Amino acid sequence: MARFLFRWFALALLAVLIVWTAPVRGQHGATNGEWRFFSGDNGATRYSPLDQVTRDNVKNLKVAWTWKSDNFSSPPEIRNQATPLMVNGLLYFPAGSHRAVVAIDAGTGETRWVWRIDEGARWEKSPRRNSGRGVAYWTDGSGDERVFTITPGFQLAALNAKTGQQVPGFGQGGIVDLFKELGVDFDPTGTIGNSSPPVVCRDVVIVGPAQGEASRPKSKKMTKADIMAFDVRTGKKRWVFHTISRPGEFGADTWLNGSNEYTGNAGAWTTFTADNELGYVYLPVEAATGDYYGGQRPGANLFSSTLVALDASTGKRIWYYQLIHHDIWDYDIVTSPVLLDVKVDGKPVKLVIEATKQAFLYVFDRVTGKPIWPIEEKPVPQTDAPGEWTSPTQPFPTKPPAFDRQGITTNDLIDWTPELRQKAIEALKPYRIGPLYRSGSLAEAPDGTKGTIVLPGNLGGANWESTAADPETGYYYVSSMTRPTRIALVKPTPAESDVDYIGLALNPPQPDVEGLPFLKPPYGRITAYDMNRGEIVWQKANGETPPAIKNHPKLKDLNIPKTGGNWRSSILVTKTMLLVGEGWGGPPMFRAMDKATGEILWETQIPAGSTSGLPMTYMHKGKQYIVIAAGSQEARIPAQLVAWALPDTVTRPVSQARSDK
Repeated sequence: MARFLFRWFALALLAVLIVWTAPVRGQHGATNGEWRFFSGDNGATRYSPLDQVTRDNVKNLKVAWTWKSDNFSSPPEIRNQATPLMVNGLLYFPAGSHRAVVAIDAGTGETRWVWRIDEGARWEKSPRRNSGRGVAYWTDGSGDERVFTITPGFQLAALNAKTGQQVPGFGQGGIVDLFKELGVDFDPTGTIGNSSPPVVCRDVVIVGPAQGEASRPKSKKMTKADIMAFDVRTGKKRWVFHTISRPGEFGADTWLNGSNEYTGNAGAWTTFTADNELGYVYLPVEAATGDYYGGQRPGANLFSSTLVALDASTGKRIWYYQLIHHDIWDYDIVTSPVLLDVKVDGKPVKLVIEATKQAFLYVFDRVTGKPIWPIEEKPVPQTDAPGEWTSPTQPFPTKPPAFDRQGITTNDLIDWTPELRQKAIEALKPYRIGPLYRSGSLAEAPDGTKGTIVLPGNLGGANWESTAADPETGYYYVSSMTRPTRIALVKPTPAESDVDYIGLALNPPQPDVEGLPFLKPPYGRITAYDMNRGEIVWQKANGETPPAIKNHPKLKDLNIPKTGGNWRSSILVTKTMLLVGEGWGGPPMFRAMDKATGEILWETQIPAGSTSGLPMTYMHKGKQYIVIAAGSQEARIPAQLVAWALPDTVTRPVSQARSDK
């Protein structure tokens, strides 16, 4: 008996020690060789533990099949931003400007079923008339399997995953009309839509709205982009969260002069995430109307440009953190909040990590909302734009360090030759430059300047394609580009807008230096962080030097190092490597990198053009596939899915090692 008790005590003590010393692994990435969520798991890690494709055999990858979307739009869609799901041997994804949902065979690419509806004027006037970025999947484990999609005309559809037919018991014949659920007293057609898949957490499906670009809003009175949740079985609305605080609600005092009553936008247009164990959903809320001028909405403007944690079942606000007070830079929160479990100072912590356009990582305890490392409110430059309001401070993380450049000084200008440097200085003289959060200015200002050039610009920094994480190591990866924006304000005509000032254009012209960028390289990069320590592990220029620089006559005798490209790359992490698509508008390249060092292990040219979606991977009948959407604007190649796999002669069994060991 004593021996038994001693053995029991020893085993119990060993179990405690294992739990105490082992890394926390709450987010596992994709499981069971499938890809059931837009980002692999609901925590947006974009990680798969599959390891049939390794650093040693990745060079043997060959195109296994392609799926083409030529006939899903007229004219054919060129840029499909979707990431397919893979469940039970089928891939599910949207295609074409009507956002048809397609199911194809995971091993051959053969189409199994297609669903599509005609939305008439709702589609014709939709602000997001495209294929969107993906769909969501749900099952109760007893045979009820559903695929959820949000149409361009803003309807939520539930489809039978096996047949593609609408689920009769959900909403009205399988569809919930989201216009009716908004609770507005006007026709919202053309003012609100969607671009990203819904999120399913526990027994609710949650919808994030998207609207048209707001650099030149037609009015200060815009549709409010509330977040809505519906019962996953019946489609009945469960709750709504007001991203713009209504009169009398918490945060209403951050909207001065009653501006919360008419201001709109502030949706969650990018993909968001959920912790199924906690039952929390994390919303990356965008800016309010408009992008570059907010004189009509003075105040900090909760919950615009805010990371918000809600109870997924009730919509109750758990915690929030506003990342930008009174956003007038179009610095929407654009990346999925990534959920990662690590050890900080030896203690297990459940993180939520938000990468931003302005090249910061904001890192919080996702249970409490407390910053993992201090975030300081620092004074920022104030505006002189007529009628504008600027926050005296903005939140600056003390750690981790920024992943891209912030602000512009003369030290940031090209210096390949003294002549080019001087020309860069001269080229910038008509414009205002300065530190991060210098506000936009008049296109014809009293001091003679023609607007402000800000860095990062309105496309980032980071964007929706940019992030992934490795739950095995606690590493976090972000791709970014060094691309400035000129914010130049002009007074609109009454026919254009009732806002006092609007942006000159979506992308007004910027100075260059004889066809060269005025900033030093790199122009694109990938940064790897160890989130256990909040430190950069490595940072690499992403992409080769563009031909306009490589072949420039003023640089022909110089040894220009690899500059990277000015496009947004997409990332996938596996157990063995980092897989990177060069990015839309860049060369049609797909490559594998050593995830510990950034060393390039392999690269190939994509037959369909530039990557437009996010890569994903899965195991089907003993073979690992890697799939990405691609197309070419320049060559007019319609959107395709391209799948790679190892030839049968070089495949090897997948490891049985678990992602949480």
